Amino acid sequence: MRELDETDLEILQLLVADARRPYKEIADAVNLSPPTVSDRIDRLRELGVVERFTVDLDRSLLSDGVAVLVDLHAEPGRVSAVRGGVEDIDGVEHVFVTADGHVVFHARLQDGAVEPLLAEVLDTDDIREYDVRLLADSAWHPDPRAVEFALECDECGNSVTSEGESARIDGDLYQFCCSSCKSRFEEQYEELKEAA
Repeated sequence: MRELDETDLEILQLLVADARRPYKEIADAVNLSPPTVSDRIDRLRELGVVERFTVDLDRSLLSDGVAVLVDLHAEPGRVSAVRGGVEDIDGVEHVFVTADGHVVFHARLQDGAVEPLLAEVLDTDDIREYDVRLLADSAWHPDPRAVEFALECDECGNSVTSEGESARIDGDLYQFCCSSCKSRFEEQYEELKEAA
């Protein structure tokens, strides 16, 4: 497995600024050929660094409503259900899950009353408490410059280096620090799959 280098980070910066930028323009900026840029972007997607190409909408120009930040404190074991319900709410732009069982989301809601909306899409028994704040402004700044590429082995948790391996199993991509971890993971996966 090849580690990310400075050129990969430059490509990521260019894609963050404009994901529709032509590969030729990216290639000129990083002194590579367009096919090489295409291969690198494919590799970044395969590694999961680039999940998708999307559009950042300014919902305030597309619809009326009140911009809010809602913090839901989910009951233990119910975080996934709460997150799934929140993702189905019209007007939700960003959803965050914290380690302590909170689902926080930014939305532009047509009706300022959050409680009836939550009761419509969520089982209110899944939520301990919630807090709603009106937003004056928000900004999104994904910036790959100050990051390090750090994959963890899906089997043992060690860092995956250039000697690591990856495997796609049932459509999901897994990363391994060595062939032994990959083999062990695949064997356990098959055993669990057969037992299910």
